[in-house]
Amino acid sequence: MNEHNNILTDTFGREHTYLRISLTERCNLRCTYCMPAEGIALSPKSHLMTYEEVYTIAKLFVDHGVTKIRLTGGEPLVRKDAPIILEKLASLPVELAITTNAVSVDRFVDTFKKCGIENINVSLDSLNAEKFKQITRRDYFERTFNNILLLVKEGFRVKINAVLMKDFNDNEIVDFINFTKNHPVAMRFIEFMPFDGNKWNLEKTVSYQEVMDKVHSHFEEDQIIRLQDAPNDTSKNYKIEGYKGSFAVISSVTNPFCDTCNRLRLTANGHLKNCLFSSSESDLLTPLREGKSIEPVIQKAVQAKLKMRGGMDTLEKLQNPDLHGKNRSMIAIGG
Repeated sequence: MNEHNNILTDTFGREHTYLRISLTERCNLRCTYCMPAEGIALSPKSHLMTYEEVYTIAKLFVDHGVTKIRLTGGEPLVRKDAPIILEKLASLPVELAITTNAVSVDRFVDTFKKCGIENINVSLDSLNAEKFKQITRRDYFERTFNNILLLVKEGFRVKINAVLMKDFNDNEIVDFINFTKNHPVAMRFIEFMPFDGNKWNLEKTVSYQEVMDKVHSHFEEDQIIRLQDAPNDTSKNYKIEGYKGSFAVISSVTNPFCDTCNRLRLTANGHLKNCLFSSSESDLLTPLREGKSIEPVIQKAVQAKLKMRGGMDTLEKLQNPDLHGKNRSMIAIGG
């Protein structure tokens, strides 16, 4: 790390050591909370980072103190040069992880192992095949489910992310937790968040408290074990006594974790987002291609990071579409 690592420290003293890089805006699923029904206007290919540019920007962040990089999308594995990007980034002194929908991960197991990837997050919003088809607009449940089991069998540490939506999949909370009885996975329930085109409103959000109410109504108090959260963790972690896996709640809406946030996001078209909720972005790709230093741009973006949820520090502000409606669709940001 060089002496200028403070460019990743914001005005609230938060040090940003975790970079999430979106490789593509494309996906082989069409999840309702992520992509508008009509789709999105994709960035032209010439506006997207090449694999060399991904590596160059990533290396700069690592030089300034980033210790973990997670690749996201869209679906990162639909990008044809994904294996090349993985191998390039694996040469950096950093923990490398990936978030995927698992539709095609069976073709990448050897690549993951070669690149030292141990942690894989998988999106799965229902254990019901018909409901899975309804939310993803694709009929890939069996393939996804079997690939999750494959990843576990191959020794990867698997986290399963489920976005909860009221009156849709909130009745599966206990089923998801029971899946961890015989499978060593971390089941994570994510509150439904507002993005462009996903028809969000607070009434659809299943809160942390509501999740735990369901847990306590089904399991005995002494069965529910509160686990120690990792530093900068976004989730509140639990397990059921005797179960192989665990479960957690990521409460970005009702109980945010902004005080300990150490994350930055790089979109597929080379824009830096200092907060998932923020509508502002900083273009790194244009100055990079012009041969200019992007360090001042990064520092300015980090310094501009607001204390909570991109400035939406109350639920009233979060419910104002004039504020959250200016953000990109989730698929264009990167999960």
